[in-house]
Amino acid sequence: MSMRRTTRRCDGARVRRCDGAKVRGCDGASVRTVTIAALVLASSVAFAQGSLESGRQTPNLGHRTSESEIAGWDISILPDGTGLPPGSGTPEQGAKVYAAKCALCHGPEAKGGTNAALVGGAPLTNGIDTPKTIANFWPYATTLFDFTRRAMPWQQPRSLTNDEVYALTAYILSLNKIIGENDVMNAQTLPKVRMPNRDGFIARFPERMP
Repeated sequence: MSMRRTTRRCDGARVRRCDGAKVRGCDGASVRTVTIAALVLASSVAFAQGSLESGRQTPNLGHRTSESEIAGWDISILPDGTGLPPGSGTPEQGAKVYAAKCALCHGPEAKGGTNAALVGGAPLTNGIDTPKTIANFWPYATTLFDFTRRAMPWQQPRSLTNDEVYALTAYILSLNKIIGENDVMNAQTLPKVRMPNRDGFIARFPERMP
């Protein structure tokens, strides 16, 4: 039995093909598809080769960061006191720093002004809408030092000395009746302060908790 079939070309002439063979479209679509596929493949190969070459070279941008430069930004304080700097402060000293650099926003005696109060706070058991404050929510006293040093005063963050931050921390803790009026806060005493909501959290790394 013959395996040949007849089909028409675009000009109307008849051509023969073997059974199962494909005839190119009159508009050349099949040719274009093959050409585009070849270009994509070639581009992919070139990109892969370029990536391999760039991986063997450095971009020659910037410079290696020194330990002293890293130390300037590595200022996180852990709950157990890791990272606390040298220095110390008392509530009395903190009251003077607060009046000069903090009262404008947080009000007299930290009772609130244009920004939130830093003292007081109803028990969280009063309901989900109860405002969360330093006294009723924060689990670690070291967080107060970390945040104050990192972000305060808002118009000049990181402008406070370590002694000023210790003093402010002591002052705020004293106003909240968490430490005594004469207690000294430093790298050894601050991590030992037990906040009222200390047990209100599940510690991710309990071995690092004070």
